[in-house]
Amino acid sequence: MKITEHINNANGKTLFSFELLPPIKGQSIQGIYNAIDPLMELKPPFIDVTSLREDHIYKEHDNGLLEKVITRKRPGTVAVCAAIMNKYKVDAVPHLICGGFTKDETEYALIDLQFLGIDNVLVLRGDARKAESGFVPTPGGHAYATDLLQQVVNMNNGKYLHDDVIGGGKANFCIGVAGYPEKHFEAPNMQTDFKYLKQKVDMGADFIVTQMFFDVPKYKEFVNNCRANGITVPIIPGLKPITTSKQLVALSKIFHIDIPVELSDAILACSNEKDVKEVGIQWMIQQCKELIEFGVPVLHFYTMGNPEPTKRIAQAVF
Repeated sequence: MKITEHINNANGKTLFSFELLPPIKGQSIQGIYNAIDPLMELKPPFIDVTSLREDHIYKEHDNGLLEKVITRKRPGTVAVCAAIMNKYKVDAVPHLICGGFTKDETEYALIDLQFLGIDNVLVLRGDARKAESGFVPTPGGHAYATDLLQQVVNMNNGKYLHDDVIGGGKANFCIGVAGYPEKHFEAPNMQTDFKYLKQKVDMGADFIVTQMFFDVPKYKEFVNNCRANGITVPIIPGLKPITTSKQLVALSKIFHIDIPVELSDAILACSNEKDVKEVGIQWMIQQCKELIEFGVPVLHFYTMGNPEPTKRIAQAVF
């Protein structure tokens, strides 16, 4: 079932969903199941599966020369989504990213997803490699999320890369894109950010999932600005509680978000990590209550493989 159908069928009730990472290469699927099992009693209608681009490592040969090698540290998103849907009978939402994939590889993945009955995708540009200062497109791949979005839209219209599909072959993907309540860090201003978001919706995006945030008024302002700019699709807030003191700096640095002064002061006043975790969870519980009151369609949690804080928060608000 499509994300938009889940939202419409809820008749205004806020739904619960979450995102997880595929296991590290060499680990079994059981690690995924261990992260999902504690959250299934909350009846998520869908689960997102993150996709990460390849990275470069350097291997030293006996002669002392270094060889640059491409490696992937996690299994393919398609396989993980298929396993989740088979075991839990819920919809899985794979992330599609530009980095690390050619246009042909993306088409192959979309064909597999369609064959498996996976109706939803979240289209993202993806991050730069750790060793690179900015995003570098993969040769033969897409440079922008809008280009990747267009490829999915084209398949929905029966248009493939090489026009070799006979008999229509239209896909039927429900397409999500990213939104940034505090502006994408590469956008010069919010107005430009809105312009590109509006472009994605006009191209065919069906829903928006936001970057994490800790200030509800900023999300409300973002939604109101979207509506004022003619963006009418569902806007799903992305959420993650702060559970360690290191995250106070790390989340701001990695995701380019602000931490409200009241929250940072409360965390800095903690004498141990247990208290930090409690402060973060209680902040997020209150944040979720305000979002439900605002009428958000879904509370979407970035679990990062740690279901316990998300479960506590969800049990307190649902």
